[in-house]
Amino acid sequence: MTSGAAAKENVKENLKDSLMDMPLPPVPFLSSVMQIEPQWIDYNGHLNMAYYNVMMDRAIDQMWLHLGIGPAYMKERHGSTFTAEAHVRYLREIHLGDPVQISVYLLGHDEKRLHTFEELRHATEGWISATSENMTLHMDMKARKVAPFPPDIRARIEAVVASHAAVARPEGTGRTVAMPKK
Repeated sequence: MTSGAAAKENVKENLKDSLMDMPLPPVPFLSSVMQIEPQWIDYNGHLNMAYYNVMMDRAIDQMWLHLGIGPAYMKERHGSTFTAEAHVRYLREIHLGDPVQISVYLLGHDEKRLHTFEELRHATEGWISATSENMTLHMDMKARKVAPFPPDIRARIEAVVASHAAVARPEGTGRTVAMPKK
């Protein structure tokens, strides 16, 4: 093995070791408190629909660090995730100045996918402004194809899914978009 290859292998092993030493995230995972940026407010005077997704994506990125699939994983192991499907429900307006925190539930997984549910809440009052249910794919970024999670990452995901299974599923999971039948 060349010294460059040995160094890369050493980095991978260090990432795996640090992942094993990391405590599981809380159930549900709670993002940092976020602030709405002024340019995100639309002409209706509330948060534009696109930025709910931005904030939920930032929360997912925070949780991915606890799963070991953040930027270092992409850089060192050439793996990442892509969102394949998302269903967002807008339940209550949120405005400039409202602090926001996102709860993330890891509902399920298989060898290549993660099923998540997020609740965007007013950080101090606790009410839900929006939810998002997502299917995320694990990607081999060298091949740019869907690929199985490595065993160490999959074991971490399984542990988090098991801890999240201990709490009730959030209201709104599994919803579909459809016109009510009369």
